Amino acid sequence: MIKKALAILGSTGSIGQSTLDVVRINSGGFRVVTLAAGANIALLKKQIIEFRPRFVSVKNEAACLRLRKEFAGDKIEFGYGPEGAARAAAFRGVDIVVSAIVGAAGFLPTLAAIKAGRKIALANKESLVIGGDLVMAAARKKGVSILPVDSEHSAIFQALKGHRKNELKRVILTASGGPFVNTPIEELATVTPERALKHPTWTMGRRITIDSATLMNKGFEVIEACALFNLPPSKVSVCIHPQSIVHSIVEFKDGSMISQMGPSDMKGPISYALAYPGRIKSGIEPFELAGKTLEFIEPDLRKFPCLTLAYKVAALGGTYPAVLNAADEVAVDFFLKGMIKYTDIYEVIDTVLDGHSSVAANSVEVILEADRWARVQARRIAKKKN
Repeated sequence: MIKKALAILGSTGSIGQSTLDVVRINSGGFRVVTLAAGANIALLKKQIIEFRPRFVSVKNEAACLRLRKEFAGDKIEFGYGPEGAARAAAFRGVDIVVSAIVGAAGFLPTLAAIKAGRKIALANKESLVIGGDLVMAAARKKGVSILPVDSEHSAIFQALKGHRKNELKRVILTASGGPFVNTPIEELATVTPERALKHPTWTMGRRITIDSATLMNKGFEVIEACALFNLPPSKVSVCIHPQSIVHSIVEFKDGSMISQMGPSDMKGPISYALAYPGRIKSGIEPFELAGKTLEFIEPDLRKFPCLTLAYKVAALGGTYPAVLNAADEVAVDFFLKGMIKYTDIYEVIDTVLDGHSSVAANSVEVILEADRWARVQARRIAKKKN
């Protein structure tokens, strides 16, 4: 059997590590050609030694030079920064790119992979949040498949197989509700970063864990679903499902619903994206439904105002989604550093959006300028709250 050649962008993050777990238990099916990582050089070095990639990219030049010297006897090429990540994505011989760099930094490497004609296993939702129309148009032009790795979008993708688009009534994204689903609104202003990072069902990176607590992550997923499945926001619903067993639901015109279920382990959707249209071992633990309870709750939009913001932005389009994402990245970073309150996250983002004059998001330059502007504004507003 010919092994599929992988580029793993964000290899030291939670998705990247889970992807390599899937590769380990399906060693006959894959070979790792490129790795792109951030600042966790110690873990990256272990990955290089184990998987022997042909190209490795890191965040900065200094780390690149150190690695190049350390692995001088090996036939490995090195790069750094946005250019290095883009090169890792488009590297010769790659079949599938696992796009899992966190945040807007994953946008350009995802585009580079598409332009190189690589199949995309997309975990970097920001690529579709900030530039959905641009990314999907580029994929159509190159005939590139984009397979969602987000558990919710993977669930929808699987549930839609074999059904006609005109039979669809809506898709329903499930949300765990994060750690504060039962917390009184009055307590949220005093929430600490440590408390907000204690997600009840999923193990994720720091930013996405905070976004899960505010439901901004679910708002991003609404925007992502609109782009992936060519749907208006009115056909994308959200419900809170604390058990995180049902990963999302598709409702059809006749009232029937199809859901995709499983453990809260990202190795499931990762393995599906890597093996599509087949299936392979994922390495997830055996799962029994007996004794489980399934709850579905309407989100309290007073408690989760970030979700309302995301719906508004999804309807407005233009450069608003890029501004939403950038402002959120900055606000969450300020909160994690203890520089603003948990409830300030929404206020910073809302203020930035109010000051933005949107234009058509029809080029990379326009999107990146909106991103840059929003970060400047968000930092200015957050500092005033400090």
